[in-house]
Amino acid sequence: MKRVRCRRHISQTIQDSAVVTIEGEYELVCDLSNGAISNDLKQTLTRFSPSHHFLTLNISQTASQQVILLVLLDLSAAFDCVDYDILRRLRHTFGICGSALDCISSFLSGRSQQVFYKGRLSIKLQLLFGVPQGSVLGPILFLLYTAELLDIVVECGFMVHAYADETQVYVSTQATEESSAMEYLTSCIVKISDWMATNRLKMNEDKTQVIWLGTRYQICKVTAQTLTLPNATVQFSTVVSDLGLLIDGELTVANHIAALSRSCFFHMRQLRSIRHSLTSEAMLTLIQAFVSSRLDYCNSVLVAGVSSQLLQKMQVIQNAAARFVTGARRRNHMTPVLRELHWLPVRQRIRFKTAVMVYKCIHGLAPSYLASHCEPTSSCPGRSHLRSAMPGQLNFPRTKTDYGKKSFAVNGPVVWNSLPTELRSPDISLDVFKAKLKTFLFNC
Repeated sequence: MKRVRCRRHISQTIQDSAVVTIEGEYELVCDLSNGAISNDLKQTLTRFSPSHHFLTLNISQTASQQVILLVLLDLSAAFDCVDYDILRRLRHTFGICGSALDCISSFLSGRSQQVFYKGRLSIKLQLLFGVPQGSVLGPILFLLYTAELLDIVVECGFMVHAYADETQVYVSTQATEESSAMEYLTSCIVKISDWMATNRLKMNEDKTQVIWLGTRYQICKVTAQTLTLPNATVQFSTVVSDLGLLIDGELTVANHIAALSRSCFFHMRQLRSIRHSLTSEAMLTLIQAFVSSRLDYCNSVLVAGVSSQLLQKMQVIQNAAARFVTGARRRNHMTPVLRELHWLPVRQRIRFKTAVMVYKCIHGLAPSYLASHCEPTSSCPGRSHLRSAMPGQLNFPRTKTDYGKKSFAVNGPVVWNSLPTELRSPDISLDVFKAKLKTFLFNC
C-alpha cells in the first residue's frame, strides 16, 4: 500500500511540474478560465470564489442602477467527452511542441478500461475520448479543449468565467431592459450548444441555473420568471450554487451558512457514535476533515459585508467542534480551548486566509486575476508622497455601495493594510509570515 501511495505521489508531482512548465512557457491560462492546475490555484479557489469577487465588484461599479443576469451552465459528462484531437489543437492553436507535447501525449495514449460485474471482468477497451477528472492535467486539458467556447461568449457581449467544466456567463443590464438581455442570452446559448454539438459535448439546458443579482430595490423591478431556451424552459432561481458557494439574488451568504451548519452538525452527530472508539488524534483529524475544511471553504467572501449574527453562527459550529475534540463542557469559556487546539476564532481565521492570499498576490504566487488587485500605493501616480504610501500599503478602489466591500479588490487590501509593518515586509518568507500572522491574530 505504501508503494502504491508513493507511486501516486511521484506521478502527481511529475504532472504538477509538467503543468507549471507548460503554463510558464506557453501562457495558456487566461483570466477568464482556470482549472485545478497547481496547489496554489486549488487553494485559491478553496478560499475564494472568483465569481463572487467579479459579481460584487460589478454591482458596485454600476452604482446599484442595474441588475446582473447570471447563468450557470451544466455540461453532461464533460471530461469523458474530450476528443483526443486536442493534441492537434495543442500543436497548431497553442504552439505546444517538444517535450511538453510528448508529456501530454503519453498521458492520454494507451488508456483502457474494464468493467467488473458479478465477479467477472470484461475485456479491455482502448479509450478514444476522455481525460481523468481527478488528475492535474485533466482539467487544464479540458480548458484548452473548450478555449474557443470562451471566445464565443465574449463575442456575444457577455462576461464569462470558467473553472474546469464549471462555466458562469453573466451580463449587466437595466432592470427595465430584462427582455432584451434574455433574448441576447438565448441567442448566445444557442451558439454555445451548436459549438458543443460539433465538439462532442452536450449542455444540459434543463439543469442550467439562472438568477437575477442586484440590490433588493432593483431586483423587485424584474418581472421575468422563466427563460425559454431551445430545448427547455428554465425557472429563475432564488438561490444557486456557484462553485459550492450558495448565493441568492442579493449576494448574501445566509443560505450558505445555514447549509454549512446543517452539514457540520450532521457529521458531528455521526461521529458521536464512534467517539469512544477513536484516539484523540484520530478524532481531531476527522473533525478537521468534516468540519474545519467546510468552515474554511470560500470563507474569504465572509470577512466584509456579512452580519455579526451570521459570523456568530459559524463560531457556534467551531465551538461545538472544539468541545467535541477536547471534551470541554458547554459552560466552559472557549478562548482557552481554541488556543489549546491552535484554532483561530472564525473572524480571525477569515482574516488569516485573506491576508495569506494577499501575500501570495504580492509575491507572484497567486493567479493574475487576483494579483492585479494588489497594487502598492507607492506605485500609484500622484499618491507616492502621501502618508498612505508608507511601505507595504496597498491601494484599493472607492466603492459606491456595500457590495464593493465584499470584493477581493477592496477587502484584500483593507485586511493587508491593517497588519503591522513587520508583517508587510517584502523580505519575509511565507512560512514565517503565517507563523507571525497567526500569533498576531491570536493576540488581537
